[in-house]
Amino acid sequence: MFELAITRLLMEVPMPWLNTKVVYMAPIKALCSQRFDDWKEKFGPIGLSCKELTGDTVVDDLFEIHHAHIIITTPVGFSSSSYRKRISRFSGQPIICCQVHVIKHESRGATLEVVVSRMKTVQSSLWRLSENRHVPPLRFVAVSATIPNAEDIAEWLSDGKIPAVCHKVDEDQRPVKLRKIVLGFPCSDSQTEFKFDLTLNYKIASVIQAYSNQKPVLVFCATRKGVQQAASVLSKDAKFLLSVEQKQRLQKSANSLKDSKLRDLLMYGVAYHHAGMELSDRKIIEGAFTAGDVPVLFTTSTLAMGVNLPAHLVVIKSTMHYVGGMFEEYSETDILQMIGRAGRPQFDTTATAVIMTRLSTREKYIQMLNGADIIESSLHKHLVEHLNAEIALHTITDVTVALEWIRSTFLYIRALKNPAHYGFSSGLDKIGIEAKLQELCLKNLNDLSSFNLIRMDKENNFKPTETGRLMAWYYIAFDTVKQFFRIKGTETLKELVTMISNCAEFLDVKLRTNEKKILNALNKDKDKITIRFPMEGRIKTREMKVNCLIQAHLGCIPVQDFTLTQDTGKIFRNGIRVTRWLSDFLASSKDNFSALLNSLILAKCFKCRLWENSLHVSKQLEKIGVSLSNAMVNAGLTSFKKIEDINARELELILNRHPPFGNQIKESVLHLPKYELNIEQLPKYSDTMAEILVTTILTNFEQLQTRRTASDFHYVTLVVGDADNQVIFIQKIMDSVLLKTGNWMKKIEVKRALKSDDISINLISSDYVGLDIQQTYTAFYLTPRAVGSKVVTNKWKAESSVDTSSGTAQSLPAAKVETGSRCKEENTYKKYSNRECNHRCKNKDVCGHECCKTGVLPKSEMSGDSKFSLYLADLRSRNSTSSVPPVKRLKMQMLNQAQSVDLKQFVFTPKSLMPASSRSGNEESFSSHSVDQVDSFNNLGRSQKQFQSWDYGKSDALGVNAELRDDVWDDLDDEVLVVASNLFSRELDEHELLHKYSTSEATSDISEDSCLLQSDTSIQNSVLSVFNSSSKVELSVQSGHVNTFPSQENKHSNLSQELEKIEYSSISNIIPDSSKFTRKENFFIFMKEQKEEMEPRCLPDDETSDVKPLLGLLDDIF
Repeated sequence: MFELAITRLLMEVPMPWLNTKVVYMAPIKALCSQRFDDWKEKFGPIGLSCKELTGDTVVDDLFEIHHAHIIITTPVGFSSSSYRKRISRFSGQPIICCQVHVIKHESRGATLEVVVSRMKTVQSSLWRLSENRHVPPLRFVAVSATIPNAEDIAEWLSDGKIPAVCHKVDEDQRPVKLRKIVLGFPCSDSQTEFKFDLTLNYKIASVIQAYSNQKPVLVFCATRKGVQQAASVLSKDAKFLLSVEQKQRLQKSANSLKDSKLRDLLMYGVAYHHAGMELSDRKIIEGAFTAGDVPVLFTTSTLAMGVNLPAHLVVIKSTMHYVGGMFEEYSETDILQMIGRAGRPQFDTTATAVIMTRLSTREKYIQMLNGADIIESSLHKHLVEHLNAEIALHTITDVTVALEWIRSTFLYIRALKNPAHYGFSSGLDKIGIEAKLQELCLKNLNDLSSFNLIRMDKENNFKPTETGRLMAWYYIAFDTVKQFFRIKGTETLKELVTMISNCAEFLDVKLRTNEKKILNALNKDKDKITIRFPMEGRIKTREMKVNCLIQAHLGCIPVQDFTLTQDTGKIFRNGIRVTRWLSDFLASSKDNFSALLNSLILAKCFKCRLWENSLHVSKQLEKIGVSLSNAMVNAGLTSFKKIEDINARELELILNRHPPFGNQIKESVLHLPKYELNIEQLPKYSDTMAEILVTTILTNFEQLQTRRTASDFHYVTLVVGDADNQVIFIQKIMDSVLLKTGNWMKKIEVKRALKSDDISINLISSDYVGLDIQQTYTAFYLTPRAVGSKVVTNKWKAESSVDTSSGTAQSLPAAKVETGSRCKEENTYKKYSNRECNHRCKNKDVCGHECCKTGVLPKSEMSGDSKFSLYLADLRSRNSTSSVPPVKRLKMQMLNQAQSVDLKQFVFTPKSLMPASSRSGNEESFSSHSVDQVDSFNNLGRSQKQFQSWDYGKSDALGVNAELRDDVWDDLDDEVLVVASNLFSRELDEHELLHKYSTSEATSDISEDSCLLQSDTSIQNSVLSVFNSSSKVELSVQSGHVNTFPSQENKHSNLSQELEKIEYSSISNIIPDSSKFTRKENFFIFMKEQKEEMEPRCLPDDETSDVKPLLGLLDDIF
């Protein structure tokens, strides 16, 4: 009939049929697939292209839809596509609705009703807009075998101007006469439905023998397990006569089957067929039954609605089936649909249908076969989702249009005739029923508005929100949307998987008793690999089953049950849609960074069917399946980088493949996009704001110009968040954009978070596991973070991890807390009643800024003053603490501490004469002084105060200028001078012992050479002046040797040479005749040895740093 309708259309439309379109809608995908294969062969040779649009097919290109002549789809697929591509806006083309009785189905029926009503509403809008232009009407062709109220369907499909034509075909016009038989079997009250169903298995053989006439038999069972049990019983109870050719064909078919149980049954001429089987096995069984090689086929009721496998005898074993955890009777439509499979027009002239039921219900089914149940609408159960979709498409713009749309539905027609079925009072007239429908419509609209899915103004005009558009775009149930509106924003990956498992999209997944053992083993098993996030307790609910199957599939855990494999495929088809909606939904708010990041990761996991930290990254490559991926994991190839680095021949050995298979795999990995993230802070920052520059780099963009492994639609999502769970920035970056220049840059303003200054920057791939980048960066702000009495300083850092093993968003590191010097600085500021300056000096103790040490005036004091007054106030503040130059301050401090010095303690005391010795002997004598001898010397008691009270005239005699010039202090600040002064006064006392030792040695040498007392005194004072001028070098006598500290650094490298010149020149000026001194050289040798020991490289670093502040003083003194 449909083929005749298409042929008539082609005869009316001239070639080349560019604008010709036919939409074929069937209730299930199996029937669509069968029709697509059939019509592609029939209509392809004459130039008509067919496109299948279901959940199993992917047609992303709108061009393919617009240029397809025949679109084969399900109501759900066509409705979802019309949301996205608006393919419903064409007129004058036939819409073929196969098995229109599905309109009574709770989910599929509502979608079919909405699709047809939408097309009618769009057609009406085109008529209003076209004015006088002719717009051809839509043409609907709807067929069904089990609709008694076909007039209601015809009234619904009419457009108000042209009534629909209704044709009824009764039993007398059937090409094959059908005989209907109802058999009743006794069943006690104590017998359960399971036991009654088992007893019927042993009665099937007699029924087949009585009514089959040695022709093909189709037996419908209630459950998949019941199908296998009944087939097994029949194979033992009955034997079928098969020819040699049939046995050979059956043997060939059995060898191709994957199911071992089915393989054994097939040799007896018995087979079973249900949706939980492998697709290849189903195809083999369908072919064998169609060819007549299989006498008896056991199947479930879904086969009656899908695949066309007619038989001479149809047996319905039990009229009860297991739905939603309980047994219930088959509907009248289901019964009529199953018995409609009886009769083969090309082979038979008669057919038989047998219903096996309880004896108590036999009369009920006899009456049912004489009539039929009225078809009702199910739109009122899903009205809220479809209202939102029509508003998103702008089909409904206000209440008036909404009521008009309601009047175009099958719900309106049936509500007028049977209001009690829809919860309305049976005594209402048309006006009252319309008022009830309006009330129902407004209630659903208010529900949408309360969740911000639509906006309603005072005039009741509707506008869709972004959330409402997303709900319609992804075809999400309203209960699912309500569930995710309760999201907190901090959900982990485990919590999101649990929430996804509770979605209404998985309501048709049933938990079967025989599946619990396998599911519990996947959840918790000590001896096997289990799921990533185990659930507490045992698997008891549908939600727990969905959760377990999701985690098992993402974790690459094999499931050997075909039924569970079938359910897993269904779950992931809907799960991809739900997770993509969830990530887009969370992206619309700003206070859920953790949940948003995990939803992006979970959406990618559903697309790749792998966890984000999975070791099986190779499974994403072409030609790599589960077994080869396991081999690569066992060989340690757990990342794209390792696969890229391995030798191709070694890879082929691992995978047991021939060349050039290894090169092909490596080429695929080489042409995957490789990303880098570069974060840089810009100089624009304040106390609460900072600005960073994020650069996304495609490192191999030149290599990807010629070939790409990823699709053209691949993109990465850049998402930035802070420690307060706030989303700072989110952006999708297409690979096509990165391929132009190789990078993408964005300036991002970062508001300071309350908890921490750390920022999480993430780059998430849309299609691949193993390409993600996650980094943590700490921003710099103008002021440090105060936490209680501690001060948290900002430090720039970036910690990177590329696709780490963590499944959740990375925890931000806590900011570092520093105390000590910072607290001292704050105390200094408080002492002067000032605030901290804004200089970014690393160590404000040694920098050259005065304000870094004393601070600046508070802002409150500075507000309202002119710039000049502020300048004067700053000068006064500096003068109060720094009124004199640093050098004068040091001199004043030293002079104030000066005391009178008693020079009598330095009077010359002659010693006993010692025998003269050579120079070498003196050196040995000097070096042989013991520590005991040194300790026996009297303490000179000379301090820094006494040093300041000396007569500077005596120092002039040595040619030493004791005045300190200002240029000496250019590179020193006040704090260094104070430290130098304190160090100087502390060290003089420590060196008194060594000074006395040197003085005694010198005077002893002079007395032995008969020097004058006056000369001896002047030499003694001169030597002391020279030595004490350099006595800032710390000397200590320990264990018989003298340790010295350096008196110069690198920039004063010539200090030792100058000091030596000054020493020799000073002594020569005082004692012109140097020949009189035969043993004086011991003193100068001692000084030279001390200078050699005072090399900075010989001293520890901490001791060198103590002396460095004094180096500038020595240059000018000597």
